[in-house]
Amino acid sequence: MTTNLIDMQNSDVIMATSNMAENHPVGFQWVMKAKERGAKFIHVDPRFTRTSAAADIHVPLRSGTNIVFFGGLINYAIQNNLYFKDYVVHYTNASFLIDPAFKTATDLDGLFTGFDPAKRTYDKSSWKYQVDGEGNPQRDPTLRNPHTVFQLMKRHYSRYSVEMVERVCGIPKAKFEEVAKLYCGNSGPEKTGTITYALNLTQHTNGVENIRSLCMLQILLGNIGRPGGGVTALRGHANVQGATDLELLYHELPGYLAQPLRDAHPDLKTYLEKETPKGGYWTNKPKFMVSLLKAFYGDAATKDNDFGYDWLPKRASADAYSHQHMFVDMYNGIIKGFLALGQNPAVGGPNAKLARDAMTRLDWLVVKDIFITETAEVWKAPGTNPKDVKTEVFFMPAAPAAEKDGSLTNTMRLIQWHEKAVTPPGDVTSDAEFVTNLGKRLQKLYAGSSKSRDKGFLAANFQFGSDPKEPDMLEVLKEINGVATEDITDKDGKVVYKKGQPIATFGHLTDDGKTTSGCWIYTGVTVEGPDGKVINKANARKPADAKDYLGHGWAFAWPANRRILYNRASADLKGRPWSEKKKLIWWDPEAPGQKPEEKGKWVGMDVPDFNPFLAPDAKNGDKPFIMRADLVGAFFGPLNDGPFPEHYEPIESPVKNLLSKTQNNPVAKIWKVPDQKNELAPVGSPDYPYVITTYRLTEHHLSGVMSRYLPYLAEMFESHFAEISHELAGELGIQNGDKITVSSPRGKIHVKAMVTSRFKPFIVDGKTIHQIGVPWHWGYNGISKGDITNDLSATVGDPNVYIQETKAFVCNVKKGVV
Repeated sequence: MTTNLIDMQNSDVIMATSNMAENHPVGFQWVMKAKERGAKFIHVDPRFTRTSAAADIHVPLRSGTNIVFFGGLINYAIQNNLYFKDYVVHYTNASFLIDPAFKTATDLDGLFTGFDPAKRTYDKSSWKYQVDGEGNPQRDPTLRNPHTVFQLMKRHYSRYSVEMVERVCGIPKAKFEEVAKLYCGNSGPEKTGTITYALNLTQHTNGVENIRSLCMLQILLGNIGRPGGGVTALRGHANVQGATDLELLYHELPGYLAQPLRDAHPDLKTYLEKETPKGGYWTNKPKFMVSLLKAFYGDAATKDNDFGYDWLPKRASADAYSHQHMFVDMYNGIIKGFLALGQNPAVGGPNAKLARDAMTRLDWLVVKDIFITETAEVWKAPGTNPKDVKTEVFFMPAAPAAEKDGSLTNTMRLIQWHEKAVTPPGDVTSDAEFVTNLGKRLQKLYAGSSKSRDKGFLAANFQFGSDPKEPDMLEVLKEINGVATEDITDKDGKVVYKKGQPIATFGHLTDDGKTTSGCWIYTGVTVEGPDGKVINKANARKPADAKDYLGHGWAFAWPANRRILYNRASADLKGRPWSEKKKLIWWDPEAPGQKPEEKGKWVGMDVPDFNPFLAPDAKNGDKPFIMRADLVGAFFGPLNDGPFPEHYEPIESPVKNLLSKTQNNPVAKIWKVPDQKNELAPVGSPDYPYVITTYRLTEHHLSGVMSRYLPYLAEMFESHFAEISHELAGELGIQNGDKITVSSPRGKIHVKAMVTSRFKPFIVDGKTIHQIGVPWHWGYNGISKGDITNDLSATVGDPNVYIQETKAFVCNVKKGVV
């Protein structure tokens, strides 16, 4: 999320690619505010929804073809000279020259240079810049050199014509041209547009590239770092952003630091040398990493022992440990025990039947949740004989948000504090109480250990505040923020931080062990006031107003309470706003400088996303994208599946890839699971001729744990259903409300048919393709029960982060219970 939902009101055009009105209704108010101010609203979604009803244009597209859609817009903007050239030349890598050996997917029929079919990986040695004698990228500001990123991108997307978009996506040519003119036409100094996305783009075997294609369109049009622009990532629930920041992800540590690899990163020195770039703000990674280790291990982390780096768990492979890896390993008997905190994989994960079968093979399973979920009663799953289940299950009742203090970090990086309203009843405890007390009890068991590997765990702190059971969550936030481990003085000997004092900004973190920080991007959320008391900025409650429309006084947005990232791009090379209408921050040469004798500072309506005293004409003073080593926005960005997003059909598809002979993402992850637990349909399978996508409802939440158990919400949808078009229903003799069977190679579900005009057939390369939609909130527990939608989906994944493909696969539909 590069922007702020409030700022959407400044957009001239908004493109929603998910059902924002129903799934993110609070944020959707800013879309409607923008419309009141004259903005146009485009909705791109296979299904007509409440979001579509509010849109000026609804654009149905076949699920799994988003890269063709965005690639078509990129091609349209280039061919019609609608891109923001000054922005593109100066603020992106469009002018950088690429190794002449590199070839695009246009040249190699869907592949890039370096593909090894045996290993199903790429040799990326040619995916690099041409550099001068000092190692700087060579450039052609005219963008004419055939080896510039711009020309390579132009060639790559030359296949993505208006006609090709129609053939692949099923969007009529006139409709796509209307959208392209509207969205790409709102570019340049005076206009900006924003694009929203959610799991509709991520849950694909090219999910990361889906989002990259969106980002590339935005920097091509000059929409990043500017009011009314940005990439608007809509998270799936109130704390998804916080969960990723604090790293419930398998491959990263808090603050998006890479989780070390066992062989590649044997010691801290090697880790920092390999992971720290030569340019950009990530050159400060040693400060962030050492401060994190100090937060983990306290006084036991010293310079002599690499600050406890050896105690960190190391990944044996980058191709391991994700959700999908975990359940395959569980099924294969590698994982023996499982702790499920607020998660319901028996319903919510891909290939849920595999997940349930895997959990019945465990030695033990601990579930902590607010209701007794399907995961907690996995032995009761339909078709399961409890006598065959060896797993010992422990259920621990959990407190919901209203019964505990803490913070939530929402979709716009906003850390907001909430206070306990009531005390949890009976044996119900918070997650924090469970984790900290489990930690302390385990430390007692390990107390006599002399093993080196146990020293870190024994050094970790699980006591926050004076209560022996329930941790003080403000103390937890303070540890996340970071403190001084000793008095810190400036060059003149003046004390700037006392021992234990919260660090005010991540710019003050050090790599010598004098500071801690449990998550560097959160530093500044707790500070010390003039009276010496801790100020919790997450609890700030000053609403936005005319003087501060971004609401800097409401809670705390990481990093540094900045609301719009890369906001140096809101000004031109000389530091002047691109236009009065779109001004955000600008260089004031008369403002007081960093020293009394100096003048010049960046000022405006947001916290500058770089050194506020760095003049526009100073070295790198014109480079907005400070988190990149080259300091510019990236059109060319080497991922595991290519430096440019390329369309591949979903692993299961009713049609062949029309862009190339490469049908699927050539490096996508496809797990081989015993016992036919992950069977896949071939291309154009007559047994599974229809596209299926999954989605959520306003009235239910995720796997249903927080909604199906509540009578008022359960009766809003009294039964599970699938949406099918009138045309498909007519072909199959299905009436509205009929019981139908939806099947895939992995399983089948029985649901009611909702025959609706919200889905229409697609014409794909002259062939009629039907698509259906099925929500995924139901399971066999709760008040409202139903079959599990995710029994239909497969165990396949994106090659960069291994997210599943549940938004586009194939199925069959038959009338009745088959």
